[in-house]
Amino acid sequence: MNVIINKKGQAVPERVEHISKQDFDRIDGTEVRWLAGGGAMINSRGTIIMIDPVLEGFDMPLACEIPLAIHDVKKIDGYLVTHIDNDHFSRATLNDTKSHTKSWHAPKYVAQEMVKEGVDGIGHDIGETFSIDHIQIKLTPALHNWQNEHQKWQYRKWEKEDYCGFYLETPDGTIWMPGDSKLLDEQLSYKEPNVILLDFSDNEWHITFEGALKLCETYPNAVLIPIHWGSVDAPDWSTFNGNPIALKKAVTNPERLKVLVPGEAYQL
Repeated sequence: MNVIINKKGQAVPERVEHISKQDFDRIDGTEVRWLAGGGAMINSRGTIIMIDPVLEGFDMPLACEIPLAIHDVKKIDGYLVTHIDNDHFSRATLNDTKSHTKSWHAPKYVAQEMVKEGVDGIGHDIGETFSIDHIQIKLTPALHNWQNEHQKWQYRKWEKEDYCGFYLETPDGTIWMPGDSKLLDEQLSYKEPNVILLDFSDNEWHITFEGALKLCETYPNAVLIPIHWGSVDAPDWSTFNGNPIALKKAVTNPERLKVLVPGEAYQL
């Protein structure tokens, strides 16, 4: 299953497949790669989408390598960010890829923070749809405004619309990243995607394990690519410690669970 248990008891990827500049070239189809953490890279017939890439600058120790080096990022047609947390919004990555990125997209608050970094971040409302080449992208709702519970972060009121997921329609199929979120009723009413990039963290400000099972049961034929696991050296943090082995034992139609190692491609 591409999973091992390390000495600290964390489920981690057994290896990493490094992404090269050639992986940015035009291909005949659409493929998805997990970037470790909560990030993903999509190559759809040569159009490159990055969702929440954190390739450098993260402030916690890692449990696995990042599969893509900054100097190997050949181009980015669409740089998408779901929310402000620094395991999803890397200012260092944003800055070091800006010279070869065509467009940046996020919820409106995050886009404002992108502008502060010197890029033309485009802010979107939840439910809004935009296009990057032949790909249609819709912002889906998320609920992850945990900052309101902590005095350190109460320099503003964190709104539900500051967080999102992304639902992508490509010529080869649909890909949905719900993002970091509690399970919402709205998330159970979409046209079934072909692929779900699944955060299954058993945490109250994430989907929880039972919530992940409910989402997967709602979309019983969608391919499941687990993310947000095995990447951060923090064995006591439930946010980073989902176990794909446990998920496979419990999920509906477990054969559709594709446990990728970071950098490995899944072809739609």
